[in-house]
Amino acid sequence: MAGIKELRGRITSVGNIKQITRAMEMVATTKLRRFQDRAMSSRPYTQEVSGLVGRLAAVLGDSVGDRPLFKEGAGERTLCLLVSSDRGLCGAYNTNLFRSMEAWLSGRDGEVDFFAYGRKAAAYLKKRGLHLERFLTEPPLESVDFRNAAVTARMLQQEFLSGKYKEVVLFYSAFESMVKYVPTQVQFLPISPDAFADAGGEDAGSDVILEPDAEAIFDSLIPRYLETRTYNALLEALTSEYASRRFAMKNATDAATDMQKVLRGIYNRKRQENITKDLLDIVGGAEAVSG
Repeated sequence: MAGIKELRGRITSVGNIKQITRAMEMVATTKLRRFQDRAMSSRPYTQEVSGLVGRLAAVLGDSVGDRPLFKEGAGERTLCLLVSSDRGLCGAYNTNLFRSMEAWLSGRDGEVDFFAYGRKAAAYLKKRGLHLERFLTEPPLESVDFRNAAVTARMLQQEFLSGKYKEVVLFYSAFESMVKYVPTQVQFLPISPDAFADAGGEDAGSDVILEPDAEAIFDSLIPRYLETRTYNALLEALTSEYASRRFAMKNATDAATDMQKVLRGIYNRKRQENITKDLLDIVGGAEAVSG
């Protein structure tokens, strides 16, 4: 069994780790609130843009399917944007995402190229020998705003229209609650008309005069729709990351507290044993002298 000095050192070490994990938990909680507010505030705009595009799609009818972004690309490959974290210490956040992606890959026949957002995604793809087409590093995910997301969306759109890919998909963690963040795969391009089935609502042309015409408005809104979807996906992934990190650091802090209690119990018993032994030695020595 460890000695008194060693046990005291272990208790101190666990206490230091506990201070670090508690500080990281507080930082993650603060950032989580900030990014959660941004993610939640972006949803109404995303839904409104989707609804408007859906209503215009209903006006245009079957002609929507003739547009390049609504038809399968000319290529044979698939392009996937994989969004992970830049750092670790966020529990099973990345592991669950990569496991879900592997399940998706196992059911595919064609080749897949990857755009990666997050160092963990880039490292994983390289380790697995998957083709990393582009690693997006600037700006870091924490600093992404709508302008940066729009650049990423245009980049994906250009790759799709180049004729190299038949489809573009997004892989990220969708934020549902403080303790639930689900790895999600969504088709980004080609745009499926079914995506607007629930958002179409009333016919946009039933009682509204459109200027310019519905077709021109629809074509101008599609890039904004794609930019909005990309921005919302990045925000939800970032919010999920900090929710997972907060949960992981809270568990680590609780585990350190429990470990400290166990070590203190062992330390107190060991110390009491040493005191008892010293007392017995003193009593034994006194009896020997008196005898």
